[in-house]
Amino acid sequence: MRIVVVVQARTASTRLPGKVLMPLAQRPLLRRMLERVLAARTPSDVVVATTVDRDDDAIVDVARAAGVACVRGHPTDLLDRHYAAAVARRADVAVKIPSDCPLIDPGVIDRVIGDYETHADRVDFVSNLHPATYPDGNDVEVMPLGVLETAWREAAAPHEREHTTPFIWERPDRFRMHNVAWESGLDYSSTHRWTIDYAEDYRFLAAVYEALWTEARPIFSLTDVLSLLDARPDIAALNACHAGKGWYRDHLAAAAVPAGGGIRA
Repeated sequence: MRIVVVVQARTASTRLPGKVLMPLAQRPLLRRMLERVLAARTPSDVVVATTVDRDDDAIVDVARAAGVACVRGHPTDLLDRHYAAAVARRADVAVKIPSDCPLIDPGVIDRVIGDYETHADRVDFVSNLHPATYPDGNDVEVMPLGVLETAWREAAAPHEREHTTPFIWERPDRFRMHNVAWESGLDYSSTHRWTIDYAEDYRFLAAVYEALWTEARPIFSLTDVLSLLDARPDIAALNACHAGKGWYRDHLAAAAVPAGGGIRA
C-alpha cells in the first residue's frame, strides 16, 4: 500500500499572501512544516502540490531544499491539483495535510494514517476533523486513491473543488467514514489555534518556534507546545482573537452539515 502525503501550498493566500514563505527559525514556514511531516514514522512519500503560477517557483525551491517532490497544477482547483499529485506519485492511498500547519505533530500523522491502515477494509475516509478535537493545525485526512478519484470526477460545487475533500465527508450515506478523536478526551479545536491565516497567527507561531526550536531538537511535540502555552500565556494570547475561526465551521453553520461519525460497515 503506497501512501502519498500531499501538502497543498501556494503563495497567493487571500488573507495573508506569502504566508508559507514567512520565516520560522531562519527557514520558510513551509520548510519547517515539511520537516515535521517527514518526521512521521509511517512509511510514505511526501509531495508538495503547488500551482503553475510563476510566483510559486519559490514553493518548488523550498520543496527541493527539503528533499521533497513537487507537482504543479491548477491555481484554484485544489481537488484537481491534489488528485494530479497523488497520481503522479503512484499513490494507493492519498493523505491531505494543509501547508498552513507548521506545528503539526508527526505522532498525530502516524495515528491517523495508522487508524486508516487498521480499518482499510471497511472505511473510505479517515480524518481527525469530523468532528475536530485536536488543537487547530493538526489536520490529517486519509483516503484510497479510488475515493479521491470519485470526488475529482463528480465534485461540482466551488467549495468541493477548492477544499478537496468536502464531496467525500458531506456524503456519509455514500462513503464509509471514521473519525480519530484526540486520545486526551479533550477538545481544543476551537480554543487552540496553531494554523496561519492572519498576522497574529504568524506572531504566535514565531514565538513558539523561538521558544522551542533548536538545531539539536528541531521536532518538538504537541505536548511540548501545550506545556509552553501553560507557562507562557502571553504567547497563547497573541492570536487568541482568531480562535475558532475557519471556513469549515462557517460552512457547517451555513449548510447545517453533520460533523461526522464513526465507522460504518
